[in-house]
Amino acid sequence: MGDVELEHLVKQKYGEVARSVRGQDASTSCCGGSAPAPAVQASSCCSGTALSGADPITRDLYDAVQTDSLPEAAVLASLGCGNPTALAELRPGEVVLDLGSGGGIDVLLSARRVGPTGRAYGLDMTDEMLALANENKRQAQATNVEFLKGEIEHIPLPDAAVDVIISNCVINLSVDKDQVLREAFRVLKPGGRFAVSDVVTRGEIHPEVRQSMLAWVGCIAGALDEGDYRSKLSAAGFTDIEIEATRVYRADDAREFLAASGLDVSRIAEEVDGRFFSAFIRATRPVR
Repeated sequence: MGDVELEHLVKQKYGEVARSVRGQDASTSCCGGSAPAPAVQASSCCSGTALSGADPITRDLYDAVQTDSLPEAAVLASLGCGNPTALAELRPGEVVLDLGSGGGIDVLLSARRVGPTGRAYGLDMTDEMLALANENKRQAQATNVEFLKGEIEHIPLPDAAVDVIISNCVINLSVDKDQVLREAFRVLKPGGRFAVSDVVTRGEIHPEVRQSMLAWVGCIAGALDEGDYRSKLSAAGFTDIEIEATRVYRADDAREFLAASGLDVSRIAEEVDGRFFSAFIRATRPVR
């Protein structure tokens, strides 16, 4: 499967999630099969299928204080692996960009943190997600938010335009992560901060996981080794690189989403035990 086909698959799956959340296509989940009712939680592209709130990657990322005043659809469409807005040190007046903003939950949360003198951008390539995000923006009455259409490999903003870049389990989906990191560096102001959540691996991962397209769309196969992530950030020009594990996945967790990807669970699960994890990744664009 080529890069163009993979991009189409990602768009298709995330578009299905957006339609499901908006009630336009309640019969389809993100990765095929039956979607849960909108009153529960939208199926996660990080797990490949709905797990009735038990998804080991997406569960328990946001507390009620954060989500109570957000539109329900923004919460239902959250497909991340972390909570970058809780870990990034956002300050009033800053400009924030969310790469792969989906239904907009992290953009809306960021907008609160930076306040009326700041601005929060969301970038997504999926029309259905952008429509959902803009509806959530309207319902939240967020005046300091703007959603942009585009690819994270080609950010439609000028050089040195933002203070902070966040992302929630999206960079792993890109087939050209070096280009994503170069673009992130370009649009950050000198001294700007890279503060993303992503799935990262540690040690060798079974080839069948890497080769599975459903696993790629599900955040697993496209994940970088932590050493490779550091090297790519450094090559893009970043300094002060830190990778902090926020949730390590064990064999029992792996069984859930490996099964959803059609892989031989009994043979593979133990081999990936503890070898991939959600992480908060920090880096800085140097002032000079």
